[in-house]
Amino acid sequence: MEVNMTRLGGKILELHHVKKSFGDLKILNDFSYIFKQKEKIGIVGKNGVGKTTFLDIILGLQQVDGGKVVSGETVVFGYYTQKGMQFKEDKKVIETIKDIAEVIPLTKGRSLTAAQLLEKFLFNKSMHYNQVAKLSGGEKRRLYLLTILIKNPNFLILDEPTNDLDIMTLNVLEDFLEDFQGCLIIVTHDRYFMDKLVDHLFVFEGDGIVKDYLGKYSDYRDNLKEKQLLEKQASKSTEQKALITTQKKEDTKAKLSYKEKIEFQQIEKELEELEVEKKNLMLELTSMQADHNEIIRITNKIGEVGSLIDNKTERWLVLSELEF
Repeated sequence: MEVNMTRLGGKILELHHVKKSFGDLKILNDFSYIFKQKEKIGIVGKNGVGKTTFLDIILGLQQVDGGKVVSGETVVFGYYTQKGMQFKEDKKVIETIKDIAEVIPLTKGRSLTAAQLLEKFLFNKSMHYNQVAKLSGGEKRRLYLLTILIKNPNFLILDEPTNDLDIMTLNVLEDFLEDFQGCLIIVTHDRYFMDKLVDHLFVFEGDGIVKDYLGKYSDYRDNLKEKQLLEKQASKSTEQKALITTQKKEDTKAKLSYKEKIEFQQIEKELEELEVEKKNLMLELTSMQADHNEIIRITNKIGEVGSLIDNKTERWLVLSELEF
């Protein structure tokens, strides 16, 4: 399904020498980037390094301390965020979408109506005239996503979609995004979702440092492990040389305790096992017959495993900074 969106002009979005801090906490330090046509970027980094603030800066919701942000005249932003959902509970589901737009124009003169969009994203016809108040929490998150897509944005930003949306919705969203012709930014720890959709990463390392990594999230994780191993070997060599010198000042930098080192190694093993488990569950879901109760059970299990992966990845990122 190829959407006929407003064509992005020569200038999409430019950040020139941008600086942003909150007190002593640096978010961006002299960050520059010029966005290109059809670019798909993943954003990674531990909590608290400024990923959401960066998105707010892009959208003009947050002022910068220095530098400038220039948005092209033809850019139409769509922003899915965990804190953005607001509905009139007494309104019908289809009215919630139609109040924004009746159709999404497609290529070759075709169009996707509000009703067709709802059906594509798993709202069957019997639900279209239900009040929003009758929807479950997950269904409301899905409807919120559609209120963004129906606006036909050409620059789409998704902040932690894998935390809120069920696996079946994510599968439909993946298909939609694979055909998406605009710019895309995704913030998530979900390795499979990220690998399938993005071309490169903005890695937020903290202290205002953002590195552009050309490759998939899985490649980044593997390279990070390799880099840490080399640094660990170099560190051991340095420590051995230091032992033959006279007494020196004790290094005050935080290091992992023995217990944390064991935890770090265990998390790496658990993440590999959880990712295999999630992959197997997804294969089971796509290959099984339509047993409604079993689909719900497996979908819930996938959500639980995904949450565990997110939590353990966050902890892994924190410990990896202390380890080396």
